[in-house]
Amino acid sequence: MGLLLAVVVHAANIQDRDGAKLVLAKLLGRFPRLRVIWADAGYAGRLVAWAWATGGWLLTIVRRKPDTHHFEVLPRRWVVERTLAWLSRCRRLSKDYEERTESSEAWAHIAMVNLMLKRLHPI
Repeated sequence: MGLLLAVVVHAANIQDRDGAKLVLAKLLGRFPRLRVIWADAGYAGRLVAWAWATGGWLLTIVRRKPDTHHFEVLPRRWVVERTLAWLSRCRRLSKDYEERTESSEAWAHIAMVNLMLKRLHPI
């Protein structure tokens, strides 16, 4: 469905793979039915083994075909892109207004709650 399970806002000098460990650490013990996590090729490497050892999650890397030179819809990747598009509709998240990372994370949660409420009761 593309709903947020955890949000981590960190400094720009932290590599995405290291930031992914922060996100996955927030998931520990909270979602026992979570077994498979899809990620793009930027998260390949040691993170796959770390996710399995830490949470028992199968981190599946979605890759483009090497001979493809045009746009191609990748499996499960569209869910992430759609969710980011939903969040970008929130004006407060369109720019980096916040001084603290905690308030940025809170605004991401608020935006997702707003989206879920609109789904429950469309106007």
